[in-house]
Amino acid sequence: MARTISTDKAPRAIGPYSQAIVANKFLFVSGQIPIDPITGKIEQTDIRGQARQVLENLKAVVEAEGLTLNNVVKANVMITDMNYFPAVNEIYGEYFTGSDLPTRVVTAVVALPKQSLIEIDAIAAC
Repeated sequence: MARTISTDKAPRAIGPYSQAIVANKFLFVSGQIPIDPITGKIEQTDIRGQARQVLENLKAVVEAEGLTLNNVVKANVMITDMNYFPAVNEIYGEYFTGSDLPTRVVTAVVALPKQSLIEIDAIAAC
């Protein structure tokens, strides 16, 4: 049986999907883009600022289930330009630390919702 997770500390879904679902002892977090949950807009224009906002949004959804980023076992990072990889990798490393880091895929994509530069989804163990 699945259970929906929702928090006002992360942006509301902008389509017919949930922020996250808990199923079979895993939390499946939908892709987070750099929308500020207070303003409902993308406030940051550079990749570093957008990466931080995305990771703050991801963290808020994970914490809504009483977990931390240490529970994340898999992350998918989508960026609109592979030249962003070094900056994203640096910011990502500020949020994911320790010896048991999640597995990860980074993919360059043509475009993302709301013209964002980055989107990250994740799976966390409950």
